[in-house]
Amino acid sequence: MKPLVQLRSKTACLPEPNIDTDRIIPARFLTTTEREGLGRFAFHDARRRPDGSLDPDFPLNRPEADGAEILVAGRNFGCGSSREHAPWALLDLGLRVVISTEIADIFRSNALKNGLLAITLPEAVVDALLAQPGETLDVDVERCVVRLPDGGEQEFELDAFARTCLLDGVDPMGWLLARRADITRFEENRHAR
Repeated sequence: MKPLVQLRSKTACLPEPNIDTDRIIPARFLTTTEREGLGRFAFHDARRRPDGSLDPDFPLNRPEADGAEILVAGRNFGCGSSREHAPWALLDLGLRVVISTEIADIFRSNALKNGLLAITLPEAVVDALLAQPGETLDVDVERCVVRLPDGGEQEFELDAFARTCLLDGVDPMGWLLARRADITRFEENRHAR
């Protein structure tokens, strides 16, 4: 995974509430454990027309969303069934941060374990961001702060371990494996006693 320390990006906006994991990536695309290539299926049924072409009216297909690494979404983003494919698809789509007033707990956990920062901010802040797609935000993971377009800053909560993993660019298993020598030394000392 690529470390996430600071990110400056314009936003893409999906204002609808209750976007569930089946909407993020429909179940029929869950036939692989490979992460690469899942971005083409992200929001598939809403992003594409029946003939398979991109729907220019879908917010993520609009010019102001092109290249955006931050998604601002409506309340209760990522609800529904647990599927790691949902954050995988968003990451493969090029997103690194999701901001909403409410993010489903299981989605948030899966996102953070895979390098996708899921942030909850106050409703007034999110509503203002949703009203201005394409605005530039600065996300500072070290300080747990989002710098807003008006120059103000909004703090966000982030579990210390998830923060460490994001900053180091590792998932929880990668963090543990990086400490293999310490674990071996501990086990050897323990057996010696």
